[in-house]
Amino acid sequence: MKVENIESNKGNKIANQFVITDDIGNQYFQSYNSMIVKKPLEVWNKIQLDQKYWNYSNTTGKYRNIFLGETITETKKKIKSGEYILTDLNK
Repeated sequence: MKVENIESNKGNKIANQFVITDDIGNQYFQSYNSMIVKKPLEVWNKIQLDQKYWNYSNTTGKYRNIFLGETITETKKKIKSGEYILTDLNK
């Protein structure tokens, strides 16, 4: 498992915002102590967002957008279309 601080658009490491890569290549975005996004290695599996925390705060949203490489509007469209799923990533 590998844990790194997420980087801002300017390349600065951001405290309390993490990209985690597990041993099989799945990537996760964690904000403070909450898991926000799971991006599976397999492209046929859907990206999962935590149903409670995926849009918890402006800070979470800012770094979630960087992690996913998209805007909140695009993320909401993908949730609505079923391309992304909401689930409990913090069990």
